[in-house]
Amino acid sequence: MQILAVNAGSSSLKFKMYQMPEEQVLIYGYLEKIGQNANCKIIINGQTQEFQAQIANHDQAANFLIHILLTKQIIHSLDEIKAIGHRIVNGGGQNKPMLITKNNLQYLESLIDLAPLHMPAHLASIKAFQKHIPKVPQVALFDTAFHATMPKENFLYAIPYEWYQKYGVRKYGFHGLSCQYITQVMEKQFQHPVNLIICHIGNGASITLVENSQSKNNSMGFTANAGLIMGSRCGDIDYSILPYLQKTTGKTLEELNIILNNQSGLEAFVPGHSDNRDLEKAVAQNNEMAILANTMYINRIAEYIAKYYIKIPKIDALIFCGGVGENASQFRKQVLEQLGKLGFVLDEEINQKINKFSTPNYGIISKPNSVIPCYVIPTDEELMIARETYKLIK
Repeated sequence: MQILAVNAGSSSLKFKMYQMPEEQVLIYGYLEKIGQNANCKIIINGQTQEFQAQIANHDQAANFLIHILLTKQIIHSLDEIKAIGHRIVNGGGQNKPMLITKNNLQYLESLIDLAPLHMPAHLASIKAFQKHIPKVPQVALFDTAFHATMPKENFLYAIPYEWYQKYGVRKYGFHGLSCQYITQVMEKQFQHPVNLIICHIGNGASITLVENSQSKNNSMGFTANAGLIMGSRCGDIDYSILPYLQKTTGKTLEELNIILNNQSGLEAFVPGHSDNRDLEKAVAQNNEMAILANTMYINRIAEYIAKYYIKIPKIDALIFCGGVGENASQFRKQVLEQLGKLGFVLDEEINQKINKFSTPNYGIISKPNSVIPCYVIPTDEELMIARETYKLIK
């Protein structure tokens, strides 16, 4: 059975097609800068092809992807695609994979205000595939679902309780598909339910506490702009800043929200350097603002790890995943050095060797005398999408 896993962003479309249940990857890649001269990358049997194409919107992106699948002979007929699974950033309390019907699509549309930066792209992608291959069932997989096991004391805010009851204002937690994948990998490693601290660090970033293979806390909140300092997102701030800035600058709440999501975080200190690789280059050039941003960035991550470390009696492992977590050895070194007082001990030689181009590209980066083992594990959200979609369709 061939399953297409789709992860749509505001101007991007990541995809992988699997032969299930073998979990064989037939093709994967992405289209980015949709709406401009889009960058396209596809990988088939280890061979990479990169090119550009004029793709105006997600409708054209879906059609273009179908064209690729046919012309590259991944499929010979659209009937071979048995289902499409979509990552949906916020389920609004929906914790199970959802077959996308007319009523369920309306439910997804009702969630736009919970994730205004992400949901329009998710919906546009779903509708595009409905248009171009209407007979293929589609499934919504929620990035918040893994965190449904968080206890009330961790997901509630100290605000009027009716705001939670009437309006769903609570911490949802994000990067759940990634955390679910990492948890399954570590369960196989340890052969029992696991206690983990999972650091999913990319342009968006979060830290999750897992106890007995269930999420107990996540650094993100009501939206994905909470917790850690991120590429262009501010993370935790004092809410009173917003009415103050409305009054003093005349900016609307919507304008301020755009700034906090798109022009803050690392981007606020060194414009054009929201990518950690660019930030590290600026730090190496002794750019004072880059050094300040990096210090704040590392501090916030170390603080969350330390906070979660003391919450449960025994942690089996600390995991780094996500684009930065998997590839930035200097970043991992700085985080673990901050945690040295707790007994974390880095193996610098091994740490330097692990990135997406290394063989292997995973492993333990701590020394045997570290208080807990520290791992680099490449995450695979698309595989989780394919697995859960296959289960539901089957």
